[in-house]
Amino acid sequence: MKDQDEAELCFPQLLNASCRKPKLNQSDRVLMYLLFCISAFTVALNLLIIISVSHFRQLHTPTNLLILSLAVSDFLYGLVTLFEANRQTACWLFGDIMCCLHIYVSSVCFYASVSDMVLISVDRFVAICDPLHYPTRVTVRRVKMGICTCWICSVVYYSMILKNELIQPGRNNSCYGQCVVFIPLIAGVVDIVWSFIAPITVIIILYIRVFLTAVSQARAMRSHIAPSTFQHSGTIMVKKSELKAARTLGVVVVVFLMCYCPNFALTFIIDGSVSDLPAASGVFLLCISPCLNPVIYALFYPWLRKAVRLIFSLQILQPGSCETNML
Repeated sequence: MKDQDEAELCFPQLLNASCRKPKLNQSDRVLMYLLFCISAFTVALNLLIIISVSHFRQLHTPTNLLILSLAVSDFLYGLVTLFEANRQTACWLFGDIMCCLHIYVSSVCFYASVSDMVLISVDRFVAICDPLHYPTRVTVRRVKMGICTCWICSVVYYSMILKNELIQPGRNNSCYGQCVVFIPLIAGVVDIVWSFIAPITVIIILYIRVFLTAVSQARAMRSHIAPSTFQHSGTIMVKKSELKAARTLGVVVVVFLMCYCPNFALTFIIDGSVSDLPAASGVFLLCISPCLNPVIYALFYPWLRKAVRLIFSLQILQPGSCETNML
């Protein structure tokens, strides 16, 4: 009986100081196995986007730089989710410091993803609702500054939220083999409003405006089929490309909302423990969006499919490959 009890401990040599191994039913194990596989695909697929946009100079447009930033945050989130699968299904074997860093990095990546979604919505709003001023208002330099600002704010913000945990890792663990981080109630409420409710509200409002404007422009294009259309075909093609980009990124935003909203809805019925929030199903949903984004890009963007072919054929290793025509 004693041997059986020791077998159920995370660290049998520590006896009473060790946590017991979590007991999971078959469905939980299957869900966590799927989570591990999806996380691996998330890392691989987003790495392809990072290489594609970074390598080919023709893809260094403001919109693609936002996609690159989102891919970086999704890539990092996929990496830390591999550890999350372990945290949910087994004993935490990596120590208190790694536990704190794991939650800190995942939080930073999440906030960076939300910030990128806001920037993408602003980009599409200006491109569709004010196309004449888009080239001057949304430049590569401004987009880079906006991306850097979002990442810096994310790092500083969660350094403040998790300050106590970063100073004293494992302060809330009741036994060895546990990875728990608690956020005070007030800080948790502020975090929900600042990192989710406020940006999601902005995203929804901007995309409603984009959708209404896109519908009106599409109707105008269909109704003005005349010889003058051919004289301004270049302008119409630009509008069509912007509308296509808005549609593609709109799908990304909708998938993002569908995956992230259910998890945050749990915060209103569960206590403020970070370890309780990402339950098996919640973590599963959180990991689907970063994995689906590259698939959506591949379906709508021919340049990504071409870039992937060049990557797998190792043609990107050839001199001057960065100047390849991708559009």
